[in-house]
Amino acid sequence: MSDILTPTDTTTANPRPRKPEWLRVKLPTGEEYAKVRNIVDTHKLHTICQSGNCPNMGECWGAGTATFMILGNICTRSCKFCAVATGRPLPADWDEPARVANSVKLMNIKHCVITSVDRDDLKDGGSIIWVETIKAIRAESPTTTMETLIPDFQGQWDNLQNIIDIAPEIVSHNVETVRRLTRQVRVQAKYDRSLEVLRRLKEGGMKTKSGIMLGLGETEEEIFETMDDLRAVGLDILTIGQYLQPTPKHLPVQAFIHPDKFKLYKEVGLEKGFRYVESGALVRSSYHAEKHLF
Repeated sequence: MSDILTPTDTTTANPRPRKPEWLRVKLPTGEEYAKVRNIVDTHKLHTICQSGNCPNMGECWGAGTATFMILGNICTRSCKFCAVATGRPLPADWDEPARVANSVKLMNIKHCVITSVDRDDLKDGGSIIWVETIKAIRAESPTTTMETLIPDFQGQWDNLQNIIDIAPEIVSHNVETVRRLTRQVRVQAKYDRSLEVLRRLKEGGMKTKSGIMLGLGETEEEIFETMDDLRAVGLDILTIGQYLQPTPKHLPVQAFIHPDKFKLYKEVGLEKGFRYVESGALVRSSYHAEKHLF
């Protein structure tokens, strides 16, 4: 079996590459899934599981876990890979931290993952809501540990310092793709700025984490170069997953990466010195996040 499945493997009647067998997921069902859905709906919460069309939602919600998305569900950026809506967000909701914290307590979550949309419209980039959310969770659930998947705050380092000062157990910021493809994939983001975010987090004493997607046209050499760049800023944890096109308006998949390749990239990453590497077709930033505590 070849290592990748490219668009040329499909018929002319269906020019989009077909998903291979290893990308098939079960539909979400079960008591725990229903319980999580009810809490999310009742407390008017946003999750990246829903907004990002995550393929692991059934597995994670079925296990009683979810990744909360704060600061609304409308992003000020227009990344070409992301299913989250783009536009003018509503004003920051200062009641949101309390609702998230209450939900974490109701779900009895031991390790909580929080992300947010980019809020380039706010002077603080949303960092104060981030701080208030972390404080509220600690007040309601003192034993709960947290991973925060943060934006780059447009390189406004005072805003990033707010996250460092509140000190979540793990701070994640994704580079998403290789240097060459960053402008095409992330549009308003900058590869070197993301590296600087991760460097400053590490120097601030944080356990750091980042993730990349494969199948956007990157070369294997570029994947290894990205690993080296991330190790150079002291990154601890790396996630590697398959890019899946959320809608026809988003970037098309250039290749489906075979599981054997993901296994190889995990081995290479560990050899390069990452403390933990999660690598697989369905891996996303928060997938098995509880395993990344050390």
